[in-house]
Amino acid sequence: MSSTNPGPNSQISDQQVKHLEFIQAVVTRLGNGSFLIKGWALTAAGIFFAVLSKNLSWKVALTGFVPIVGFWLLDSYYLRQERLFRKLYDAVRLPGSTVEPFFMGVNNYHSAVPWVDVITSHTMRNFYGTLALVNVVFLVGGVVQSRS
Repeated sequence: MSSTNPGPNSQISDQQVKHLEFIQAVVTRLGNGSFLIKGWALTAAGIFFAVLSKNLSWKVALTGFVPIVGFWLLDSYYLRQERLFRKLYDAVRLPGSTVEPFFMGVNNYHSAVPWVDVITSHTMRNFYGTLALVNVVFLVGGVVQSRS
């Protein structure tokens, strides 16, 4: 049987169960934070897009990248933290785990969750990439308009 997949007869202690509950609470909070960040990013981008639809300006469109990139990086931080805590969860859930009881540090997993993998993940690229793409359309439109 695989050491990463405990069998049906394997037992974990009550202490491990409580530890897993603590970790899951952190993962849940991080997920909620990420959801809120996406909401704020969509709101900020929507405001820029509304302004640009009324008054096309390449300068405003260029400024519109600031919140998109800022929220992209902040959301990536939350997603990375969530993945790090999931790694900790995986280590704690094993019967006979060597993780210190109620230890909540994730430093040992940093190399397993590289920043670039998180920032360029499917979820991040689809959400923030779409916002950036719409902003690029406004930017190009603003440049074309200013030249004519």
